[in-house]
Amino acid sequence: MTANAQPARPASSHPARPASSHPAHPVVLGQNQYGKAENRVVKITRDGATHHIKDLNVSVSLSGDMDEVHYSGSNANVLPTDTTKNTVYAFAKEYGIESAEQFGIHLARHFVTSQEPIRTARVRIEEYSWDRIETPGEDEHSFVRRGQETRLAQITYDGSSWEVVSGLKDLTVMNSTNSEFWGYVKDRYTTLPEVHDRILATDVSSRWRFNWSDDTGQAPDWEESYAEVKRHMLLAFAQTYSLSLQQTLYAMGARIIDHRAEIDEVRFSLPNKHHFLVDLKPFGLKNDTADGAVYLAADRPYGLIEATVLRDGSEARIPADLTNL
Repeated sequence: MTANAQPARPASSHPARPASSHPAHPVVLGQNQYGKAENRVVKITRDGATHHIKDLNVSVSLSGDMDEVHYSGSNANVLPTDTTKNTVYAFAKEYGIESAEQFGIHLARHFVTSQEPIRTARVRIEEYSWDRIETPGEDEHSFVRRGQETRLAQITYDGSSWEVVSGLKDLTVMNSTNSEFWGYVKDRYTTLPEVHDRILATDVSSRWRFNWSDDTGQAPDWEESYAEVKRHMLLAFAQTYSLSLQQTLYAMGARIIDHRAEIDEVRFSLPNKHHFLVDLKPFGLKNDTADGAVYLAADRPYGLIEATVLRDGSEARIPADLTNL
């Protein structure tokens, strides 16, 4: 063997790719996407001795000219999901995290504009909140994880227009009075007694869609908008004398639409966290709401109330099943 000679390579164990990229039988590829799910990124910003935390869970999905990778296995148009992961962390350092929405906009724009085969990018973000631990000294670098809701955002970009949907989940709220439930349909299987003073409690899951879609227009202040939507949501829950959870849901959505011009659509999923009066008669005790009652908090089964509230003239785009968002 000469110095320049190469040893013979063993025969490849991989099958040859088909000459045609289209299947021979009448089967076609439908909607498809790929990406990197649940990239956990924590960004610490230091302002002298005062530190700030942004704690996100970022999932990226990309779609576009991806037929060939499914038909023949050619990765010529595929940006590796590992690269997607790296981009999330690099962007957190390069651009910082002003808000979940703005961070998602940076990422979606990058993937669509930097990779010709990619037509649409969808970025879903969960944000976990931290509260500062107040100390006697001047140290401001200690935090406790806030046990309220998880903030949500979904940003979709197709190269020309945006759709931004924000939201929250696991926001537990309760009214200990000012709620009734009576006058409902009764049949042979109805055992629930009518009640004129009950606990109303739910775990709020909600999404709201912004009417900002043009890159040339002024984007909303995402942080202010989230805080105000949550404030109006809670005020409506607290201030509505409720004859049904459906009525309360509508009041919450209507108040958001009325007070936040940047939002056209709100979707709620509200499980009714039932609280039943405990029968204490066997113990010679009266369990009356007027005297301060004792309840059994039942986690299941539960009523599930869901609806969309829209600005007049707007089109509903948020999926009815929020688990598909």
